[in-house]
Amino acid sequence: MQYTIFQIDAFTDNVFKGNPAAVVPLEKWLPDEVMQKIAMENNLSETAFFVPTHNGYHIRWFTPLTEVNLCGHATLASAHVLFNHLGFNKKEIKFESKTGELTVKKEGQFIVLNFPVSELKEIELPQNIKQAFGKRPVKCFKGREDLLFEFNNEADIKNLQPDFQFMKTLDTRGITATAAATSEKYDFVSRFFAPIEGINEDPVTGSAHTMLIPFWAKKLGKTELMAKQISARGGVLHCKLLGERVEIGGQAITYLQGEIFV
Repeated sequence: MQYTIFQIDAFTDNVFKGNPAAVVPLEKWLPDEVMQKIAMENNLSETAFFVPTHNGYHIRWFTPLTEVNLCGHATLASAHVLFNHLGFNKKEIKFESKTGELTVKKEGQFIVLNFPVSELKEIELPQNIKQAFGKRPVKCFKGREDLLFEFNNEADIKNLQPDFQFMKTLDTRGITATAAATSEKYDFVSRFFAPIEGINEDPVTGSAHTMLIPFWAKKLGKTELMAKQISARGGVLHCKLLGERVEIGGQAITYLQGEIFV
């Protein structure tokens, strides 16, 4: 069978920046093992698949190793495909997912995700946690699936020396490191690691911001924030706290459109 595939750079307006995601629109679901093999073949942090429903689309996301419950950049990439390549002409897309309903709207050049907040609980720093980063964090918090570590400053985040094998021993899907931003253009910076799911460092991570937005909104006393993920590729996220939901806005650009044969 032949299927169209797109590769989209999300949370950027330049190719080779942001976070690349593969998007495969479907009329009906392929077997799970086939979708997992496609994601492994793509070898990107996420491949998104979606099928039409009566009021929108059902979306699923796969890393090269496993299916995940929530992914921001691949949802943004999927919306970009619908708006720019598949003729979707409404302002809002409704996606059904394992995390519930996700809505995505277009605002000028930006695509805005509406996701549920990940509640945080402060926990003790794991034993020997300095080994994970090469530097000891200040605090640790547990979210829905991930851990969040706060550091003293942006330089700490830039200079992290992640030990991916040690990170695999932690009881978590992913690990977010964050600190206040040095530049006045941004409120906070972050990096995200998920080696247990085959992603040593994710370039830009929308799902991590379901933790980061409420964390920094409370810390800084504001509900609208600008965030930068300072991976090698980098990405910018426009953030807003809306009670138990967050909005995460960014741009996207098409890198590739092609066909796959499976």
